[in-house]
Parts: sequence; C-alpha cells; structure tokens
Amino acid sequence: MITVPAHRVKQFGVEFFQASFSAKDIDRLVKFEVLGYAGAAAPPTKAKRGNRSRVNWEALEKRIGESEAAYQRPVIRRKIDELVSYYRDCKDAGTLPAIPGAVIITSEKRFTFTPMASQHDLGLLQIPEEHGVLRVLDGQHRLLALHAVTQAGENLGIEVPAVLFDRLDARQIVELFVTINAKHTRLNPSHIVSLAGRKLYPDPNQALAHDVIRSLNEDETSPLHGEIKMLGTGRGRVSQAPLAEEIVDFLETVEKIGGGARMNELRQNAKRFFLNYMKAVSAVFPTAWAGRKYSIKTGAALRAFIRVAPDVMARARELKRDAFDHNAIREAVKPWGERLRDRRFETEAEWKNKLQGGTRGTVEALTRELRDALR
Repeated sequence: MITVPAHRVKQFGVEFFQASFSAKDIDRLVKFEVLGYAGAAAPPTKAKRGNRSRVNWEALEKRIGESEAAYQRPVIRRKIDELVSYYRDCKDAGTLPAIPGAVIITSEKRFTFTPMASQHDLGLLQIPEEHGVLRVLDGQHRLLALHAVTQAGENLGIEVPAVLFDRLDARQIVELFVTINAKHTRLNPSHIVSLAGRKLYPDPNQALAHDVIRSLNEDETSPLHGEIKMLGTGRGRVSQAPLAEEIVDFLETVEKIGGGARMNELRQNAKRFFLNYMKAVSAVFPTAWAGRKYSIKTGAALRAFIRVAPDVMARARELKRDAFDHNAIREAVKPWGERLRDRRFETEAEWKNKLQGGTRGTVEALTRELRDALR
C-alpha cells in the first residue's frame, strides 16, 4: 500500500478524495490508455520535424495501451511537446507551478481512508501499490508529458494534485468524462459516438448507429471498408459523427412511423440492411463509386443516402420483398441508375454546381432527387 494525506469530499451521495502524489509515485501507479479497436488500422504517424521534438516518442508510445475498454481520445503529440517545454520552463524560471490544477483519477479498486480523530474528513488514504491501479479521467496529456520528462532522466521534483474516485461504475466514469471534455476541450463528436456505441454512455439509438457504422467500416465486404474515421482520426474520408446523426434520425423516423414492432425488427437487422444498402448503391453507380473524380463517397452524399433509407425500405416492401435483403434493395434503388446516373456525382460538374448552396443544400438537394427518382 502507498499512503498519502487526503481530504474526503462528499457531493450528492458521491464520495471522492483530494490528495497529492510525487511525480514518481503517480507515474508508477497510473495506467495510460486510449480508445481503439482491435484489428483497426492505426492512424499514420506524422513525420517529426527535424530535432525539434525533445520527446522520445518510441518509448512513450510503449507506455500507452489501446483497447475498447478505454475512453480517452488518441494522444495529441503537439500538446505533449508543448507541455514538456512548459514544464522545463517552469523548472528553469521557478516562478510558476507546472501542474497547478488537479488531474482526475479513477480506480476499480477501493481505497482505505482513515480519518483523523479531530477532523473526520481529513486523514490518510491507502492505495494499492500496483502498476496501473489508477486510470486518468482528466489530465492524461499532462501526466504523459511528465512521464516523458522523467524518462529523459530529468527530475522535476514536483507534487501532482489529484482528485480520486474509487466508487464510480463504468457508466458513471464515461458520463463524467464526456461532461468534462465535450464542452471545454471540444471532444471530437465521433469519439462521443464511439463511447455511446460501447453502451457506456446510455443512448440506444446512438449505440445502434455506432454499431452500424463500425460494421460498414470494418466488414471486408463493405463498399465503405476503411473509409470512415471512427474516432475522428485516421485515413478514412468520412467522419463518423455526421453519419451517426443521420442514422439516429432514420431510427427515430422508423419508430415514429412503424411503431415498436417495426423498430424491434430494424434493431435486429440494421447492420444487415445498411451493409446491403451500400452494396446496392455502389452497384447502381459503379463508375462514380470506383472513380476518383466523383463525390459519391463524401459525407454529404452518404448523409443523403441515409435520409432516403426509409423510402428505400418502403419501396422494397412494395415490391413484396424482404426490406433487408440485398436483391430487394438493389431492385428498389434501380431507378437511380436510370435517372440520376454516375455523372450526377462528378465533382467538377453537377455536384460542384449543387455545392454552391453549401453542404446542407447539397444534402437536401440530393435527398430530393433520390426520393423523386424512387417514385
């Protein structure tokens, strides 16, 4: 066990602690990790500009884990570089604290708090002395920068203030993480969708939208395989968040029109439907889908296709077919190939003209054309 002086705080039935750690202790106890998907291609590493970076990135990255059980965003190298420089400036000048604000820490293991005889909220906090017993909820970049300095052989000799939670469940941790980050540090919307998709941030429609998009991005038979930026980063061309927003609207439309029974059927078949739907779209517009000078695989176009998904399903049912079946969907969207054709998506032709009204105008204009063509 490691023992530190602490202040016990209670807010609305939630108990947590305020304490401080030596840089050495907090580095030893903290587990650094980011949200990632097993088997997904890692985002390309940006080339280092000369010798300007004073961080040993190879060593630092070995310390950072990646898993679906994490919630932190991908590491921003520039931010760590800037913090490392700031820490060194603070040490040299001796006029400013390097980490004046508390980092927020969680643990799955319970701490033992022993209060003082005269002050029941002041006392000693005992924490299991295990590597990785602590996880960073807020302040991961600050602690990674501190780790980088320590690994370079420098001793800053500072105490790190911390707020510690040992009684939060997974849902509470992620909800607190989103609350802290969504507004103040502009957490990437796609990152929030991924947290919802893992059902830690409770929104069933966002969770289903996430599962659908992830399937489209990871299924090797998908025409959008590897094309979607699942966490707002990576080599994909289309961000996850706007697609998720459209799919959530689609789900709400189906539930409003079809009721609970239709919605339950869709929940069971949503991934199958969208996979077959994108296959049908790519087959109807083969030249545009495969060509570089077309805008069919942009966020605007894909959002329009998602908006008309209820019409496609209705058309498939009118044909007395299974609305989730590939052949039925392909038959339903067949008129698009005859009436719109590939040239509708030529970037420097009609698409560019439609774009003059802005992205929203492009989505709405294409949605109307697709809907009219189905009729």
